[in-house]
Amino acid sequence: MTPIDGRAMARALTDRIAADVAALVGDGIRPGLAVVLIGNHAPSEVYVARKIAEAARAGIASFEHRLPADTDEAALLALIARLNADRAVHGILVQLPLPPQIDAARVLDAIAPAKDVDGFHPVNVGRLSTGTGGLVPCTPLGCMMLLDSVIDDYRGLNAVVIGKSNIVGKPVAMLLLERECTVTVTHIATRGLPEIVRAADIVVAAAGAPRLVRGDWVRPGSVVIDVGITRVTDTAGKARLVGDTAFDELGHARAATPVPGGVGPMTIACLLANTVRAAEAAGRG
Repeated sequence: MTPIDGRAMARALTDRIAADVAALVGDGIRPGLAVVLIGNHAPSEVYVARKIAEAARAGIASFEHRLPADTDEAALLALIARLNADRAVHGILVQLPLPPQIDAARVLDAIAPAKDVDGFHPVNVGRLSTGTGGLVPCTPLGCMMLLDSVIDDYRGLNAVVIGKSNIVGKPVAMLLLERECTVTVTHIATRGLPEIVRAADIVVAAAGAPRLVRGDWVRPGSVVIDVGITRVTDTAGKARLVGDTAFDELGHARAATPVPGGVGPMTIACLLANTVRAAEAAGRG
C-alpha cells in the first residue's frame, strides 16, 4: 500500500498558490481572507492559527476577528455584512462550531456566495450539485486532489462514501459523480456496511467514527481516503489521533491517506486556493 502524503501535496499546492498570489499582486490585487473566531474553543484556535500561518506563507492578507463567547447573532451578522462590503476581503471564513445562541445556518447563509471560501452557502452547494461552478467545500476538494494523485480514470469505478454531512459526505459524492463514478452514500447506520465497502474501488470515510473501517472491509487494490480525525487515549493513557479507518490494516489497499498527515493539510491548502479563486473573480468583475 502506498501512503498518500497530504502534507507534501499541500506544500506543493501552497507553493503554486503563492505564485498565483504574486501575479495578482503584480496586477494590483492582493487576495484577502477574513477569519472570524468566536469564544475560546481550543481546537478551533489551533486550526485558525494554522490557516493564518499558511495564508501568510502564500502571501494572502489575513484579517482576524476574535469575538467573545457571548457575542450575539445580530453582532456577528453585522460583522459579516461589513466583510461582504469590504473590497480588501475576498474570502470569509466563520470558524465552526459556533456558540449555542447563534444559528450557524443563518450565519453561513449571510456570507456573500462569491466570498464563501468554505463552499457552504446554498448558492455554492446548488452550483456544485448542478456542475455549474461555484466555490467547492475545501475538504471534498482536497479529497479529490488526493485521489487524482493515484487515479487517472474514474469512469465506472465504484465509490463508497461513508458519511452524509453537508460539509464532506454529500459534496464529495457529487464530485465523484462528476467524474462518472458509481457512487453509494452510506453512514454508520447503514445496514450491511462492511459488504457495501468491500465492493468499492474508492472508499471515502467521513463518519467521525474512529477506526470504523477495518482492513477486512477493504478489497485489495482499492484507494482509501480517510477524512475522520479523533483524539483517543490508549491503555497506557497516551493520547493520539486516529482516523475513521484502521490504517495499519490497509496493507492490501492500493493507496490510503494516513491520519494525521492526509486530508487535513489539503483542507487548509484548498481554503487558500478558494481565496485566490475568489480574488481572481473579483478582479475580473
